[in-house]
Amino acid sequence: MSAPASTNVSELLATAHWAALAHSQQRRKSGAQPAYIQHPLHVASLLAAPASSLHPDPPLEVLQAAILHDTVEDTHVTEQDLLERFGPVVTRIVLECSDDKDLNKEQRKQAQIDSAPHKSDQAKHVKLADKLSNLTDLMSPEGRPAGWSVKRIQEYFIWAKRVTDGCVDVNPGLGAQLDEIYRSATFEHGGKTYPCHPHYE
Repeated sequence: MSAPASTNVSELLATAHWAALAHSQQRRKSGAQPAYIQHPLHVASLLAAPASSLHPDPPLEVLQAAILHDTVEDTHVTEQDLLERFGPVVTRIVLECSDDKDLNKEQRKQAQIDSAPHKSDQAKHVKLADKLSNLTDLMSPEGRPAGWSVKRIQEYFIWAKRVTDGCVDVNPGLGAQLDEIYRSATFEHGGKTYPCHPHYE
């Protein structure tokens, strides 16, 4: 028997508050440098939106994990902290979505590609929404990290597709949004327009 909707809303808001405290000293790397918490909140909102295949009843644990997905990787939060506050299911999903910081950058990127097809469906949902959020930011001059070249932006899109191709089966709704971006989206850079994914297949 699922929890009452009011209980879910209360727990989700408490999760958002907890994550906001964990990320309180962090900012996104875009020119405007917004508070970092906007990213995990956006990831959760994408999973709950009508275009997502989880709509209209996304599982609470998946939304919580979306909000918390960068806490272990990027803040002082530990696996034990998550276990004590959110339980084993949310903790497992978050850990599935966390990079191994003992690996270098290129190894972490390859590990995301290799592991994507083998993640739980819950983690795949979060991964898809995470990449969709990041790609949406990259298409905007205000949203992308300052100083990124055209080549670096396009390389991110190419890599992201390799990751999301391993997850896309669980959420056709988000998959369709991602495919549209890879297939035909463009971005402006230095007064010129470029395809986001220059080698779409």
